[in-house]
Amino acid sequence: MKPCRDEVLAITKQLVEIESIVNTEGEKELAKSMHALISSFPYFKTNPDHVQLSQTHGDERERYNVLAFVKGTKGESRRTVILMGHLDTVGVEDFNQLKEDAFDSVKLKKSLKDEQLPTFAKEHLESENWLFGRGVLDMKSGVASNLYLLKYYSEHTDELEGNIVFLAECDEEDGSHGILSALPAFRQWKKEYGFDYIAAINADFVSPRHENDPNRYIYRGTVGKLLPSFFITGAETHVGSCFEGLDPNFIAAELTRQINYNPELCDEAFGEITVPPVTLKQTDMKPSYTVQTALSAYVYFNFFVHSWTPKDVLDKLKEQALIAFENALASYEKRYKQFCEMSGDPYPGIPWKPKVMSYEEMEKGLIRENGSSFISHMTEFKETLLENNELDTRMFSVKVVEEAWKWMKDKSPAIILFYSSLYSPRIEITGKTPQEEALINALNQAVEEIQPFYAQPIVIRNFFPHISDMSFVAVSDDEEGIHALSNNNPAWGTKHYVNYEDIRELNIPVINIGPYGVDAHKKLERAEITYSHEIVPNLTGRVIELLFDRDETEKAEKSVVVELGEPEYL
Repeated sequence: MKPCRDEVLAITKQLVEIESIVNTEGEKELAKSMHALISSFPYFKTNPDHVQLSQTHGDERERYNVLAFVKGTKGESRRTVILMGHLDTVGVEDFNQLKEDAFDSVKLKKSLKDEQLPTFAKEHLESENWLFGRGVLDMKSGVASNLYLLKYYSEHTDELEGNIVFLAECDEEDGSHGILSALPAFRQWKKEYGFDYIAAINADFVSPRHENDPNRYIYRGTVGKLLPSFFITGAETHVGSCFEGLDPNFIAAELTRQINYNPELCDEAFGEITVPPVTLKQTDMKPSYTVQTALSAYVYFNFFVHSWTPKDVLDKLKEQALIAFENALASYEKRYKQFCEMSGDPYPGIPWKPKVMSYEEMEKGLIRENGSSFISHMTEFKETLLENNELDTRMFSVKVVEEAWKWMKDKSPAIILFYSSLYSPRIEITGKTPQEEALINALNQAVEEIQPFYAQPIVIRNFFPHISDMSFVAVSDDEEGIHALSNNNPAWGTKHYVNYEDIRELNIPVINIGPYGVDAHKKLERAEITYSHEIVPNLTGRVIELLFDRDETEKAEKSVVVELGEPEYL
């Protein structure tokens, strides 16, 4: 085992002390500090062109990635492994009066002793093996592990029969401008230095899957994440004559009831299942108070996938939306009849039928009917919207749908389904290519070798369960799935664009070996030091070494003796 614990812990604390909340100046400050640190290493003083501070592309903010690489001297090899990690964090509003201590692990630990804490958290607070603070888990311990390995191999190039690329990217917690801006650098280095990217290792955090779960997880591949969105129109009316119209909020509520937490919308693959979708926003589109019911409503959901493509999700959600619409109208009719019986008014029936369509279907119909006049109007409308920098991609998208809806001749109540944000693609690592097989074998062996030196089980699973930048180094979806995504995203090509074919060109198998802890994105965020700062860098380093040795022999049935020293248990 490399004696790395103290050094990785010190690096982690140093990184945490620099506030790097996403979409703030801190992202830029930390990137510049990290670039200066790497540039001070002897290897990079000799090879200054091997490290760069790289500004993001197509970004409304000034922020940077830090990229570096070390070329091994053990032998001539083009094989290259990428070490990834993000330098931004979420905010600290949840810390309340302890905001000032959020980035100082020592002060925070002292301050938390005066708080009423759950028993589990209190035990960790009293232990010397847990580090508290914003970013210690998500994911500066992981970045520190990668930084340690970059420094180590820069000082021991003779142990490296291949090349290490280091990436610390910004904006993982929001729009992934960081990783998307890093891809051109990867392609340039591939061309300039002949790098053959055989694997990427991300270092995002891992947590227990349930209470009393003893396992520390490693993931090969990652969950995909979509943001299916619904623009819902009704029939407006004065609230004093409520049954003369149809409130779109009523339909939206039924839609949320139908989709939220629905196990039918969990995606299973390789024996692993996603959590069901859940609402991230539900609102009507009224700009201010009036006594008229809303003209339209807007709902969007988080949606995780393991095997379904964006097209699959659209098809499934159209079915769910139709069920919700039918249920809403049935409930409306029942209540209207009941009201008429109570009031003595005649029941006139209801004029509406369920109507659900995708944005692509609506747009194609409007182009057929209106031709260039519709196209030019929408182009100008989008350009006007782009002038408002405060408008995020999600609100930009729904405003485009709302404007297109105005061109519809039939404006009877409807649900329009579309995507309104970044798609983080799912990635399967199954051994279907020689690179994937080599990575799986190296990971399996590394875990087998390191496990005796750690008390808790280290368990390999297929899909990293959270959104991460792993999604942007490979694509498992086919072209039909990607086209369904782009054709149904109203912001595509203006407010939002991702060249998934560029990602497919790289198509790097990726795994996640990251720090272990609990309560990420929460006030009590904390990382276990032994696993995060000792096991993780050694495990990652061993995977790298095995990958670079992979062509010497078939490792599947090998039994390698490694001198690791005496085991250290928690």
